[in-house]
Amino acid sequence: MGKVRVYELAKELGINSKKLITVLQELHVDVKNHMSTMGEEEAKRVMEVLTKGEKTPAKDESVDKLEKNTPEKKKDAKALPAAQEKRAAEAGKGKAEKKPKFIKESRKAKKAAKAALEKKVKPDEALHLEGRVTVGELAGRLNVQPSQILGKLLEMGIISNINQPLDEDTLAILAEEYGIKFELKPDPDEQELLSLEEGEEDKEGRQFRLRPPVVTVLGHVDHGKTSLLDSIRQTNVIASEAGGITQHIGACTVEINGKKIVFLDTPGHEAFTAMRARGAQVTDIAVLVVAADDGVMPQTIEAVNHVKAAGVQIIVAINKIDKPNANLDKVKQQLSEVGLIPEEWGGDTICVPVSALKGEGVEDLLEMILLVAEMAELKADYSRPARGSVIEAKLDKGRGPVATVLIQDGAMKIGDPIICGTIYGKIRALLDDKGKRMKKADPSTPVEILGLTDVPQAGDNFMIVKDEKLVKQIAAKRGEKLREATLRKAQKVSLEDLFKQAQETEVDLNIIIKADVQGSAEALKDSLLKIESEKVRIKIIHTGVGAITESDIMLASTSNAIIIGFNVRPEVNARKLADKEEVDLRLYRVIYEIIEDVKAAINGMLEPEYEEVVLGQAEIRHIFKVSKLGTVAGSYVLDGTINRNAGIRVIRDGKVVHEGKIESLKRFKDDVKEVASGFECGILLENFNDLREIDILESFIFRKVTQ
Repeated sequence: MGKVRVYELAKELGINSKKLITVLQELHVDVKNHMSTMGEEEAKRVMEVLTKGEKTPAKDESVDKLEKNTPEKKKDAKALPAAQEKRAAEAGKGKAEKKPKFIKESRKAKKAAKAALEKKVKPDEALHLEGRVTVGELAGRLNVQPSQILGKLLEMGIISNINQPLDEDTLAILAEEYGIKFELKPDPDEQELLSLEEGEEDKEGRQFRLRPPVVTVLGHVDHGKTSLLDSIRQTNVIASEAGGITQHIGACTVEINGKKIVFLDTPGHEAFTAMRARGAQVTDIAVLVVAADDGVMPQTIEAVNHVKAAGVQIIVAINKIDKPNANLDKVKQQLSEVGLIPEEWGGDTICVPVSALKGEGVEDLLEMILLVAEMAELKADYSRPARGSVIEAKLDKGRGPVATVLIQDGAMKIGDPIICGTIYGKIRALLDDKGKRMKKADPSTPVEILGLTDVPQAGDNFMIVKDEKLVKQIAAKRGEKLREATLRKAQKVSLEDLFKQAQETEVDLNIIIKADVQGSAEALKDSLLKIESEKVRIKIIHTGVGAITESDIMLASTSNAIIIGFNVRPEVNARKLADKEEVDLRLYRVIYEIIEDVKAAINGMLEPEYEEVVLGQAEIRHIFKVSKLGTVAGSYVLDGTINRNAGIRVIRDGKVVHEGKIESLKRFKDDVKEVASGFECGILLENFNDLREIDILESFIFRKVTQ
């Protein structure tokens, strides 16, 4: 028996999908969004109820009748329908029901939002769209923030990201939400790509075989996710994370009893909600880590919601059972309250007690993962060209754009043309999670790929397409469309006097984000856009990866934006240009400090007592290994001075790899206090010897600011 989707039935009935979903839920039909399916018999029964045996419903009378009894309608029962309200107003304004202040303000806000939207698109005009339309592109065309559209999609039960393409039915629902019309014109190149994809689906002789499960590790910050992975793969990665918090998505493959498991490690702090949602979309099994001494936390519940929305099997790892105050029964009770009832309590959630620190229960957890994967019979086509998702992306100075991707179906090999959203390329190197080169990669394999023309967005879908010319055309067209849609006009503002300006009038705080990897840039952007203020609108006008360049400074200068650098440093000339153009340049290593500073600025509480002053920069020209001392950097001072008593940081490819103090500063054989620009010197750092030629050594101090 065939299946009928909600949007198909809505189309036939001549009503919108959202309204139909409400009605179907009243009729006890299990549907979540417009893409949900039901059996033909069920669809016929619904049709009978709504049309009373006629072909089309009589102006939605049945629907309206049913809707009067929905919880939503009961809640809004006091609100007059638009027509009644109008008549009441005409009969006498005093007779109309007086609305509470917050409802008036809400309506005012809606009117303002609609007016802003109509500046771009008039209600009587259709918005012309072509081919593949992403959330980011649509937001640009509607002149709204992408987060607003993502929020509306989430209300419909659709987890999406800014680069995700929208289908025609989702666009139709969004058109109704915004009260405008869309005209979608097919793009010939996109149609050709789609036909190639469909051709692969219908091809005979497809090789379906069992594939390794992809497991996402989720949970609250500091509950031991990375420690658990560390215990599984026997490597220490937690030491390299600032503050012991995982800041980037990582992927690794482990082998247990001859069977492979792929682990995705996602950050646990709320700043990384989008990354965690993305992880839940590409995974087969989710391991939810809950600390036995801490229990279920708000972020734990948030992670559960993401996983449930993606329809993924959950296994709970109750960690830290070695702690004296560990309480397994309390944790299981809390899990039951969020719908995860343990098997031993009569539910279907597997709970495994573990101690990541001591390695206890880890083998049991892995066995449970393999058991769940075996029951699910996970299969993929090993013969078709690969497709999957970008897990992480960055710009490497020596290797160019580098993307970590997860192959969800098919296989890829060196030389294959690839398209990731608006980026294309030809794979010139494949590396596994241990950095070993590969010639070919199969399904459920996380690989690092080289050969892309630019850094793709984390969360982008990728495809291997044999037609290289087609790939280039589509990528160029998608990029052009996105650029056209996201052009913005900016207003002048700086961080210190932000509160002062906001008192006088509503202002825009324009921000440029530069981070070491794409995932961090995206997470930071989402966190900043969540900050609410009546007087200040936060606008992210550009995000990127790698060192802060002169072009970033010029963009900030012309658009009156501040630059926030996360785990990156400005180039020498970029810093000089920032001083010349008076661009507010702020550098951080911990994401929460950024959010706190921006919040404080908005609330008028930013009172900086100290500011960082860069004294100078030197380039390492030669490395000398000295016994009993360590590594001495033979350096040339490029700019300013290197001061013996100042702080020193090591910058490699625009990223800070160490921050500390100078142990010894010499000119020839003499100890000196400082070395000026244009001179050579020998520098020995305290407790750090991992120096390389062309590393930059930056001398800095913190100076008290006069209040």
